[in-house]
Amino acid sequence: MILCDIGNTTFHFNINGEEQRYLVNSEIPDFKERIYYISVNENATAKLKHKNDDIIDLEPYLEFKTKYVGMGLDRKIACCFLEDTILVDAGSAITVDIMKKKKHKGGFILPGLKAFRDIYPQISHKLDVDLNTKVNLDKIPLCTKDAISYAILKSIIEPIKKVSKKKQITFTGGDGEFLSKFFDNSIYKKDIIFENMRRIIDANNCIT
Repeated sequence: MILCDIGNTTFHFNINGEEQRYLVNSEIPDFKERIYYISVNENATAKLKHKNDDIIDLEPYLEFKTKYVGMGLDRKIACCFLEDTILVDAGSAITVDIMKKKKHKGGFILPGLKAFRDIYPQISHKLDVDLNTKVNLDKIPLCTKDAISYAILKSIIEPIKKVSKKKQITFTGGDGEFLSKFFDNSIYKKDIIFENMRRIIDANNCIT
């Protein structure tokens, strides 16, 4: 089975359990099997359709209700089978969604770790430092690198802690595993979107 999550910058494929990524402006293979996909990028979707004939868009088969206006498809897919948890998808942006009794209660969006870090050199070249992932968050920093790292991590961690209120937090995304270590009540799921895409396929025998 081939699954494809098309984002703003990459094609993220899961091919029989193996992952492959391609930039949206690069060439992609001509696969010989059916591809099930979700997409937030119309131009990249057109490229996939041009290279591959047997593809199925899973969005019409998604059953997910929310009062949140403008919620991205990838967020909906990630949340759609969750019951009681705070879902944190830590990628280019960090999305935080509250699920209660299988219902979406809302959420918010933070800049991702890289986006936060990239702000500082725009202020001054002296603030162009790497993130100290081991900075002590229980002490006020005494150097610039730790000061920036402290501010970035606190800016992400504190809003999530406030909204979670000790509920379980489910992390996913490229920086999800790292951020999950700052929370006692957390689990990390690397492939939650692909897992939920499979569940949608299994629930709709007509598209297999």
